[in-house]
Amino acid sequence: MSLMEALRSALQAIGANALRSVLTMLGIIIGVAAVIAMVAIGSGARARVNDQIRSLGANLLIITAGNVQMGGVRLGAGASSSLTDEDARAVKAEVEGVTAAAPFIRTQAQVVYQGVNWSTAVQAIDNDFFAAREWDVPTGRMFEPEEMRRGEIVAILGQTVARTLFGADDPIDQVIRVRNTPFRVIGVAASKGQSAFGQDQDDIIFVPLETGRRRIMGRNYARDRSVASIFVKFGEEATMASGVEEIRALIRQRHRLAEDAEDDFTVRNLTEITNTASASANTLSFLLAAVAAVSLLVGGIGIMNIMLVSVTERTREIGLRLAVGARPRDVLAQFLIEATTLASIGGAVGVALGLGIAVSIARTAGWPVLVSPESVFVAVGVSGLVGVFFGYYPARRAARLDPIEALRRE
Repeated sequence: MSLMEALRSALQAIGANALRSVLTMLGIIIGVAAVIAMVAIGSGARARVNDQIRSLGANLLIITAGNVQMGGVRLGAGASSSLTDEDARAVKAEVEGVTAAAPFIRTQAQVVYQGVNWSTAVQAIDNDFFAAREWDVPTGRMFEPEEMRRGEIVAILGQTVARTLFGADDPIDQVIRVRNTPFRVIGVAASKGQSAFGQDQDDIIFVPLETGRRRIMGRNYARDRSVASIFVKFGEEATMASGVEEIRALIRQRHRLAEDAEDDFTVRNLTEITNTASASANTLSFLLAAVAAVSLLVGGIGIMNIMLVSVTERTREIGLRLAVGARPRDVLAQFLIEATTLASIGGAVGVALGLGIAVSIARTAGWPVLVSPESVFVAVGVSGLVGVFFGYYPARRAARLDPIEALRRE
């Protein structure tokens, strides 16, 4: 029997019991769909995490002021202004591997341009901030050192603010009002997109640190030259673990904390946060892989079961084939091809279903859909191998039938 004849016979046998064949393929369909969804979701989630890592800036720590105790009550991070821009300069100068230390203060403020009114985040920074966050200013320019020193009333807009206030117009050298203070726009920052916490990072206005303290944030920040937080960027990730301890020791020394006193600041490794998110995506992928493996196993057992039933139902047909000259290996090949065809059709349907699930989940979660052609071929190939593996025993049993005994059966 030729391959085409065997394939035609397999399709006829599958079509003769269409409902039974569909039910048999369900396990394979679910298993392959889970494989495709696993690859798409896992790859999309990792791509999303990588985008968030790039938007934050690589090898980044954040030092947050606060974590103090007053009257027996622990106030937590951000409760006091315990950090200063001098702390940032000391960290950059004295901690090995630090390439940028960016103090900043952040608040929410109303901004007005002509008839447009918008509430946005205002961040008072120095130029190290853009280096630490790997944030470019492609339109206009960054703050000049003299503007930072004198506290000039100038601003750099995020993409969302620029689009909201000016639409398609050029904002450079235009004057906006932030809490009734006129600021001249000198630049527009590049788009950063959504943060890991779902916030629009482009909905922001940057002003010089000294300007923000005196004009927007209030007298407390201006009087003691304090800042809310400091971004610290390392040149290499390998130096970050030791750098955390160096930073903690340096700031404790600068704040003259006793040995038994708690830190009045908090140091967080943002790389660890993104690694945790990546690990969560991998866990989801492993979970789906387990579902796929179980489904394929169940589908394979279903194929074996239906093929054994088919051998029993077609005993006389097998006996007749053997009696008229068919060789046992021809019968073996016929039933193996039938089992493989059944599994491959289920695999193809599973691929289509998996792609649909992947697209739906990606749209809901806002992830990109990443399905490689290799994963599709592997999924269909594995389903075919499942058909061969689980179809071999029924096919072998059919091939070893005695033609005389087979023809005697009713």
